[in-house]
Amino acid sequence: MARKGGTPENLIPPVKGERRNPNGRPVGSRSRSTIVKYWLEAIKEARNPISGELEKLPIADQIVLSLIGKALKGDVMAFKELMDSGYGKITDKIEHSGELSVTSINIKVKRPPDGD
Repeated sequence: MARKGGTPENLIPPVKGERRNPNGRPVGSRSRSTIVKYWLEAIKEARNPISGELEKLPIADQIVLSLIGKALKGDVMAFKELMDSGYGKITDKIEHSGELSVTSINIKVKRPPDGD
């Protein structure tokens, strides 16, 4: 009986030199995160919204400065994003007082594979 989630062949480690996915990502191709990091590190001249001066800064720094500029003008969402990035997101506490009743419990029984 075949089980969901694959076949026993998938559980055997590949032999040296064997390619399990020959049509996968080509060697040397860049991932999306690598491309984004590359462009966020690119240097560009722009006006600093805080100092008002022209500066050569990485794109990532310019984005953060832009958010700070928006927050200084009263943009609450920009302020929240900066606070979350700088200090971590605030976790919500949920308190419950009173009784808690459980209406159902699901139990999953693991059975051995056929033939054992």
